[in-house]
Amino acid sequence: MERHDLVHEFPEYAEKIHEMKQSDAHFRKLFDEYNEMEHEVHRVNTDTEVVTDGHAHELKAKLLFLKDELYAMLTKE
Repeated sequence: MERHDLVHEFPEYAEKIHEMKQSDAHFRKLFDEYNEMEHEVHRVNTDTEVVTDGHAHELKAKLLFLKDELYAMLTKE
C-alpha cells in the first residue's frame, strides 16, 4: 500500500515544507501530527492494526483535515 507523507503528496512544495518545519513551530507541530496520523492510517489499511470501520473513517477524516490545513499554510503568500 502506498504511503502518503506530505512531501509525496505535495512534491512541488518539498523545499518549502523543509523550510517551514525549521522556521514555523505551528507548522512543525501539524506536520508531526500529520506524520503520526498517516502512519496509523497506513497500519489500519495494511491490516497491521485492527480497528472498527467507524474509527478508521475518523482517522482518515482527521488526516484529511490536517493535510488541508498544512496545504493552506504552504500556499499562503
